[in-house]
Amino acid sequence: MESPTNMEVLINIKYIVNALVYSVLGIIILIFSFFVFDKMTPGHLWKEIVEEKNTALAITAGAMILAIAQIIASAIHG
Repeated sequence: MESPTNMEVLINIKYIVNALVYSVLGIIILIFSFFVFDKMTPGHLWKEIVEEKNTALAITAGAMILAIAQIIASAIHG
């Protein structure tokens, strides 16, 4: 059984680092987008969902998060 060469190890590390960097970048963009969505909606989003039990707003916020996450994933993936 052959051990991997230095070049193969560097390539694998490169892919892992790329995945981590793009994942962190995607999460940061998603959080920023959620705060923008929160500012665009009237009232305080978290209070409405948790304290007022606004199911429609929770579904809307969840759909927005999924949509933005899909856009970010597509943009990063290419």
